[in-house]
Amino acid sequence: MRRSLTSVAAAALIAGGTISVTLPASPASATACDYPNWVAGKWYAVGNIVRYTDGKYYIAVNENPGYDPVISHWYWDPHNCGGTNPPNPGAAVVSQAQFNQMFPNRKPFYSYSGLTTAMASFPAFARTGSATVKKQEAAAFLANVNHETGGLVHIVEQNTANYPHYCDPKQPYGCPAGQAAYYGRGPIQLSWNFNYKAAGDALGVNLLADPWKVERDSAIAWKTALWYWMTQRGPGTMTPHNAMVNGRGFGETIRSINGSMECGGKNPGQVQSRVNAYQRFTGILGVSPGGNLSC
Repeated sequence: MRRSLTSVAAAALIAGGTISVTLPASPASATACDYPNWVAGKWYAVGNIVRYTDGKYYIAVNENPGYDPVISHWYWDPHNCGGTNPPNPGAAVVSQAQFNQMFPNRKPFYSYSGLTTAMASFPAFARTGSATVKKQEAAAFLANVNHETGGLVHIVEQNTANYPHYCDPKQPYGCPAGQAAYYGRGPIQLSWNFNYKAAGDALGVNLLADPWKVERDSAIAWKTALWYWMTQRGPGTMTPHNAMVNGRGFGETIRSINGSMECGGKNPGQVQSRVNAYQRFTGILGVSPGGNLSC
């Protein structure tokens, strides 16, 4: 599957689901924050809350043998104990339990904390419009991501034969990381040197020189996906974000991501795969999918 940047007439390659975790409610006040200190090597069950050495609280979202909460994000999430930790910008729209239900087979790299950290850099994402629209946008983004990565399983592009083709030497900055370095990576499978350059410039990270950051850092990977979602229209006429908040429907997001190869009857099976995931995710979030689902 391919997409085009708004300013570049070239393509960038891009590619689903059920276990839920029930977390205890946050304490009502700071006086309830009397959880024990984290102990390295001690076994923790799902739902255990600890106080880390930084004075902040963390909750175990997967059982683990005492892994470090600030390193092992697959096992721990920040816990807003009485307001001690900063609020999680994504939790109001998609909870950790809902995220796990959507992606039961995901790789640990695609962490919930990586997603919510990335969301903080794009405050309009899933926080524009009514409560229904916010959830629909989150479901739409995650449904497309689900399709591109096989359910948040693939971190890098599977077709290695494509790797040498994602360098456009006509760009003034060339391909400093090597001709075969700009293959698809991350939730939306960012590819091509010009996409890495534009995304890196927007995020303040030199992805042109080090595109491997997208497969090493979960938050950066999620940020590249949200960067495209919020700022690029690809082969469509609007960004996927605008498509959802302006009532154009899920089908328009498909057009903006991979419309040149899927829309207009070109690949109905791929389109239906995205639609099926979107309908399943809106069901998990408890909202109607709305209309205009296909392109």
